[in-house]
Amino acid sequence: MATLAGVSVGTASKALSGNGRMRPETRQRVLDAVQALDFRPNPQAQSLHTGRSWTVGLMTTDGIGRFSTPVLLGAEDALGAGKISVLLCDTRGDQIREQHHLGNLMDRRVDGIIVTGRRTDPRPPLTGVREIPVVYALSPSTDPADTSVVSDERHGCQLAVDYLLGSGRTRIAHVTGPAHHAAASDRARFTTSLLQQASLELSTGRVHFGDWSEAWGRRAADAVLRAAPDTDAIFCGNDQIARGVTDTLRERGVPVPEQVAVVGYDNWDTMTLAARPPLTTIDVDLVEIGRIAALRLLEAIDTNPSPGLHQVPCRLVVRESA
Repeated sequence: MATLAGVSVGTASKALSGNGRMRPETRQRVLDAVQALDFRPNPQAQSLHTGRSWTVGLMTTDGIGRFSTPVLLGAEDALGAGKISVLLCDTRGDQIREQHHLGNLMDRRVDGIIVTGRRTDPRPPLTGVREIPVVYALSPSTDPADTSVVSDERHGCQLAVDYLLGSGRTRIAHVTGPAHHAAASDRARFTTSLLQQASLELSTGRVHFGDWSEAWGRRAADAVLRAAPDTDAIFCGNDQIARGVTDTLRERGVPVPEQVAVVGYDNWDTMTLAARPPLTTIDVDLVEIGRIAALRLLEAIDTNPSPGLHQVPCRLVVRESA
């Protein structure tokens, strides 16, 4: 290949790796020779030469992939441009399994690791990773010196509350998941604060904590209607709850959104599009979280880390429920 391009082996190597200074026409001759010969560099040889494996580990506790799959897709979008492969490891929330996968990734000499999960609760940092860069996506590290990429929960709640207020709703209830989950407690806190800033309070006088299920949404909707029949909007902590809320409202003859608007959270298509009517919701942009996490990891691999918390804005997706 170097002979066909009329350059030395060293120059050809620099042209392929993108390193070193050379005239554009020299680099193009090498690339033309590569195409003509259908040349493929040996990844093992490249790894020995550069000290990099061109692989990144992605560790998740999200066995069903509801949250980790979009994060993985976003990460691959960013890493694929650099021809870096991703090794996916499912820890299933088990510490022993996590250490097992971590050992395997280190044995494979991965260039870095992205850690993600199904919840937004902070998690302890990985132990024993030595000099391997680590970025936490969606589930931040408890160590502020680590790099974490998360959804901007306050921004998501602001989008929902502003939209409801802008459409004339003033009697807003909030139904969400378990109080001990960061996602539920944060969204409840931000929603209450935002309503207070508008000189309003929750229509029922309290947050309705429960679990992340349609069944809870159905029960909670009945509780809201009993406690505050004049409620004109229900902002839900996730889309499963919101779908259950719309089920109960429909069964009780309460038109949505004419009498009561419903807004969900997460933009999970399985729920939002199957609900009747389809749900207006907040998209936490998991793909973008994965993409940003991968970019931060690439920076750290290149010895230019960005420690601290990086927040990704949410998006309002308007459908027929509000």
